[in-house]
Amino acid sequence: MIRSVHVVIPARDERDLLGPCLTAVQAAMDHARTALPGLSCRCTVVLDGCRDDSARVVRATGARPLVVNHGVVGAARHTGARAVLAADAAAGVPAADSWMACTDADTIVPRHWITGQLELSATYDAVIGTVQPLGLTDPTLLAQWHLRHQLSEGHPHIHGANLGVRGSTYLEIGGYRPLSRGEDVDLVRRIRATTPRWVATDTVRVDTSARFKGRLKGGFSDYLVDLRTDITDITGVAG
Repeated sequence: MIRSVHVVIPARDERDLLGPCLTAVQAAMDHARTALPGLSCRCTVVLDGCRDDSARVVRATGARPLVVNHGVVGAARHTGARAVLAADAAAGVPAADSWMACTDADTIVPRHWITGQLELSATYDAVIGTVQPLGLTDPTLLAQWHLRHQLSEGHPHIHGANLGVRGSTYLEIGGYRPLSRGEDVDLVRRIRATTPRWVATDTVRVDTSARFKGRLKGGFSDYLVDLRTDITDITGVAG
């Protein structure tokens, strides 16, 4: 039975988006604590090489800031994961009773995000969720995005903005590797190779910023830029 939930979020100079992100995470944690009395819920934001005042935003929400200077998203995620699992171990919480819910600083999670993952944790050791673009106003681009994404059960997608994993499973596979991109895909590949106890679900869908200039090369923003380029190449009309 899960006794402790940690939300782990990597961030680099995300002052403007962290506030709404953490407000949504706080609402999800409050909902989980109400629904599951005795459950411990905490949020850790891994501030990786931040030059803005993201730390102030984090502290104002009551989340824990963890300052690092990796410059690599996989290393930042792993540092956060390792820190929260070590804290649970020190508090006497076994890794099998600890759950990590992973998202990104430009993402808004729903109120049931944590409780939804924990319901699935009764059967599964990893939850692979879906995302949808938030603020994408170009109807052609939005339609093409939906054509290429399955917002359904058993979907084929992997997003670091919407993952959940049992602490013992995370440790068993060695956690996130220090990759500058694709660290989420690599993690899920090793989970799937290790255990059949995983699920790809649309029940805990999150909203991720549809900005065209993100912090991570090869991330969601670059995907949207490439998609817009593909549409322009086909239609001859810029989106």
